[in-house]
Amino acid sequence: MNLNVFRSKEEMGAAAAAKGAEYIRKAIADHGEANIIVATGASQFEMMSSMVKADNIDWTKVTMFHLDEYVGLPESHPASFRKYLKERFEQQLPTALKAAYYVNGEGDVVQNCLKLDEIIQKHPIDVVFVGIGENGHLAFNDPPADFETEKPYLVVELDEACRNQQLGEGWFPTLEDVPKKAISMSVKQIMKSKAIINTVPDERKAQAVKGTFEGEISNMCPASILRQHPECHTFLDEGSASLLNSR
Repeated sequence: MNLNVFRSKEEMGAAAAAKGAEYIRKAIADHGEANIIVATGASQFEMMSSMVKADNIDWTKVTMFHLDEYVGLPESHPASFRKYLKERFEQQLPTALKAAYYVNGEGDVVQNCLKLDEIIQKHPIDVVFVGIGENGHLAFNDPPADFETEKPYLVVELDEACRNQQLGEGWFPTLEDVPKKAISMSVKQIMKSKAIINTVPDERKAQAVKGTFEGEISNMCPASILRQHPECHTFLDEGSASLLNSR
């Protein structure tokens, strides 16, 4: 278990991006390309702003996969994760990516999942960037999460705690506006990544962080499964680490 605590979100994000960049450079050096998975949400702001400025990465050799997306939300909506990634990540890079595979929550979502399943199974993932939800979720795998399915992408129900988090972060005007379903990368697919960069700022995440790293490994705290990954690096700030017994 690799825990790193920083005084500010900016220091945390910069350190997380630097570690992730190491894995991307190594993959390109070893295999001529890198395959990554990128998360969204408020927890990724600082990491993302540092990652797009990382030195000595040939982004034309990087294929990006998208972690999750709401069902039924158009890309033009301010809360769309496709919109987030294009504006905060892809369009900020100095060059185009080799390829970018986004999760489409519109139309036939089951078919959309199957298409992504087929593609990602041909791309062994070098590093995935994730966060932890206030309810301990990993991607949009809310408790009790499915730890067993081999499907790379799933249509999932969002619980009220998860939806309240999205409301509290300012993505939607009312709880009723927050979608009740999403497409999420599965827990097993996330754990297949060679390395995991887990970035978790803010005191509102402190209880989830404590449950993840000091509670039992359980699908009732989905992020707790990260403790079983040999190359998982977690980056916290003072607020998110505030309830941990040992830091």
